[in-house]
Amino acid sequence: MSSDLDALQGEWYLTSFELDGNAVSMTPFASPKVVIDGDRFLASGMGAPYAGKIVVDATKEPKSFDLVITAGHAAGTRNRGIYRLGNESWTLCLATQGDERPRSFDSKPNTGVALETFARTPAAESAGNVASMATRPSAEPAGESTALEGEWAMVAAVFNGKPMPDESVRWCRRTTRGDVTKVVAGPNVMLEARFTLDTAASPWSIDYVNLAGPVKGQSQLGIAELRGDSLQICMSPPGAPRPSEFASTAGDKRSYTTWRRLGSE
Repeated sequence: MSSDLDALQGEWYLTSFELDGNAVSMTPFASPKVVIDGDRFLASGMGAPYAGKIVVDATKEPKSFDLVITAGHAAGTRNRGIYRLGNESWTLCLATQGDERPRSFDSKPNTGVALETFARTPAAESAGNVASMATRPSAEPAGESTALEGEWAMVAAVFNGKPMPDESVRWCRRTTRGDVTKVVAGPNVMLEARFTLDTAASPWSIDYVNLAGPVKGQSQLGIAELRGDSLQICMSPPGAPRPSEFASTAGDKRSYTTWRRLGSE
């Protein structure tokens, strides 16, 4: 075991995260972390958990590592990265697609590169940073379960007419329990809403009341369609009319997402 791998043993708590050049807010989500045990790792609190083997090479400049993922949504893949290690901090820059290892510690648009920093202490417990990892329990579901119940993996997404890159899509998961649905992208809660579903309408009507974020308390109107284990949802922004079709074009501020029910394969 290398000296750096020795130093990496134990729990590391995520304190900042960038993907494709975009900073991801940490505030709504609870204690995302990575645990290193020998040459194995487990990542949790970043959407769906995943695990595998970490291969560290401290002789390179910059120092390099590979994540060989054996469990979770990206099982069977190998992600290459670089890192620097302090006494209580760990910074890594990771390619989430392709075989090219990052050369510098930055994340640029449309590269699939993630820039992450970790600390030994959860940020919520760090002096002067109490609010940065504030945790909030999810809203309690009420009522009967619906056809949307369960866990879903994102297949595709279009926001305001712009398709989400595949490397970002793969981080997204939806969990629906009773009348509450939540969407996470890695450590970021993208949506948490209480919803009603009218399956007598064609297509189905779905209405949100947002429970968190900048649109907290606001309502949104949408449509949904479920075919087997494939779900598509198109939502208008708050205050806009319900969509009449499953589509999003530039300027309409709609979200059009497609999902696959987990466990359906």
